[in-house]
Amino acid sequence: MAKSSENSAEGHPPRTPVRRDNGRHQWEKDRARQPEEKRLATGSTEHDTGLDVDDLVFHASYREIEAPKEIGDAMGVAEGTPLVERTYRTRYSAEDAPFTLVTSYLIRSLVEPNPALLDERNEPWPGGTMSQLHTVGIEIDRMEEHVTARPPTPEEGPELGLPPGAAVLAIRKLAYDIEDRVVEMSDVIMPGDRTELIFTTRLERW
Repeated sequence: MAKSSENSAEGHPPRTPVRRDNGRHQWEKDRARQPEEKRLATGSTEHDTGLDVDDLVFHASYREIEAPKEIGDAMGVAEGTPLVERTYRTRYSAEDAPFTLVTSYLIRSLVEPNPALLDERNEPWPGGTMSQLHTVGIEIDRMEEHVTARPPTPEEGPELGLPPGAAVLAIRKLAYDIEDRVVEMSDVIMPGDRTELIFTTRLERW
């Protein structure tokens, strides 16, 4: 189990830290085709926190929307394209605030061949989004992540349980398939007081 963060503000109890390594994407892809029993055993939150699946409280909600221009431009689709918007919250059962605020977008026409991908009652999906997309024949080629730091919005601060003065890390994640299409986009808001981002860059040898 992960140790509590030592960076808590005075008057706030230590919180479970999140260490997000970009190597997690290959780990997720490797899991996508594993047997369901193995996929059920652990997920990305467990990977990032060191907690066990039984330590977590998970919530997901889906709705269908038409792509606003900004989201359509980011995903390379026309404004108004039908999307499945998915909202995720996962927290440690001993804490009140979620680790992240996640809003994910799928292009409805790409995932509707499998009706199970349109129903929030099938969450948490063993193996996550890569496994979901695998069921409709989509293989992820690469992840592109844009990270910025900013003050939290009036809504984000209380939901994330942020101490005064803490910033958030905002990650826009674009998942490209082997046909070079953006097949999923996520906006991930992470509390700056408990999150560490780790980037490992492997270099080609001379």
